[in-house]
Amino acid sequence: MLSLNLKRIFKSGGQNFSRNTFVSLSAVLIMTITLIVFSTILFLSALLNQSLVEIQKKVDINVYMVPTASEESVVAIKSNLEKLPEVAVVEYVSKDQALENFKYRHREDPDILEALFELEENPLGAILNVKAKDSTQYDAIATYLANTYPLKQVDSVVDEVNYNENKIIIEKLSDVISAGQKLGGVITILFIFLSVVITFNTIRLAMYISRDEIKVMRLVGASSSYISGPFIVTGILYGIVSSLVTLVVLYPLTLWVGPTTARFFYGINVADYYISHLPQFFLIIFFSSVFIGAISSFIAVKKYLKEARKRG
Repeated sequence: MLSLNLKRIFKSGGQNFSRNTFVSLSAVLIMTITLIVFSTILFLSALLNQSLVEIQKKVDINVYMVPTASEESVVAIKSNLEKLPEVAVVEYVSKDQALENFKYRHREDPDILEALFELEENPLGAILNVKAKDSTQYDAIATYLANTYPLKQVDSVVDEVNYNENKIIIEKLSDVISAGQKLGGVITILFIFLSVVITFNTIRLAMYISRDEIKVMRLVGASSSYISGPFIVTGILYGIVSSLVTLVVLYPLTLWVGPTTARFFYGINVADYYISHLPQFFLIIFFSSVFIGAISSFIAVKKYLKEARKRG
């Protein structure tokens, strides 16, 4: 008996979906737009977070030595830094190599190269590039350098430490990501609300169209769950169709914008990201859409039946 009732409920739910083609398409369209917006926010969040990771990988602490610092003193500082538990590696760039690097960076600026040629001595000092084991450990390394090798002292061999500039860039990017996620959350909630309202009204319209059938079922003693079941199934079908449409539409969209994201987000192609994370996207989009369809239908059915009971 239970299996027969379930079969009838699912069959009737499918008939409601196909019978009211226009209203069904309207609900599916709104839910699809909602899911695409939600997916876009997921993509942007992933791209920004991955960009932050890539930037953090490139971050290091550059310790610039005064030109008069001896190689022995620089090597001693390098050795002390390597003993710190937070430090992964310390790269030593000699005065001569620093000068060659400077010339290469400004190879298309003849005025700078000519001024450099007129100098009798190398004006640059050696450099230590310090990489931490984790991006959160740079503060500790910077604090160690500030306390152990204070700047602007007569006998100081350290001329400048540039970590603070990199730190500001990372903090600003983190703030942008946080603000973007909050804005994306608000936009997603608005579209979810819109989808719930559209689906709610669509189910109410379907129940109104079937009002005579509902009255007959109530007269013969059909339970509320039996009456409401087909309409909840219809709402779930809205969600299933919307999720499948969204997953299909996202593929050409990501292929279209993929080269652009690769240029602006450190080589991260959003199409490759979508394909490699397709199972996760399928689960998120599928269950989100089914939930929206089911909860909207449940609320609509409950409200309609409550009003019908009041009317007698």
